[in-house]
Amino acid sequence: MTTLQNRPNTALLVVDVQNGVVEGAQERDTVVANVGSLVERAREEEIPVVWVQHSDENLTRGSDDWKIVPELEPAESEPLVEKSYGDSFEDTTLETVLSGLGVGRLVVVGAQTDACIRSTLHGAFARGYDATLVSDAHTTEDLSSWGAPPPDQVIAHTNLYWHDQRAPGRTAGTVETKDVDFGAS
Repeated sequence: MTTLQNRPNTALLVVDVQNGVVEGAQERDTVVANVGSLVERAREEEIPVVWVQHSDENLTRGSDDWKIVPELEPAESEPLVEKSYGDSFEDTTLETVLSGLGVGRLVVVGAQTDACIRSTLHGAFARGYDATLVSDAHTTEDLSSWGAPPPDQVIAHTNLYWHDQRAPGRTAGTVETKDVDFGAS
């Protein structure tokens, strides 16, 4: 249903599941395991898996914190997009990668819920993509000392509002890991 022309395919978009990003995140191990199971399923179903990796002054490219968590390993054939902003599309090659794969629908997982996940979901939706958030495969750290709600509430609120996201000619929503259908529109 995407508004993008000739983009019938779906991709699994794995955002910032990096050591320094998910260290200490809410239900880190469960979320990483859910992401891993989706990566395996996507590969089995020949669905593109696209990895996004963040770097900035606090997450130095090449450092241990910058690396993808050891439980997950991008395949040589899977695109890896490097970014410096919350929105994975902003000043990156992501649009070119997805266009080349004929992708108009994204299944989004990763971290951090209240930053890069939200920015990427909105960036995708505004650009015409259908965007599904996997409700139990994204996480964030505790930023309550800076005035944010606790992580479980941030995750629950994001799932709530993305479940009901609407726009002409596009679909959004949430789904649990066990119910992901890479062929659904």
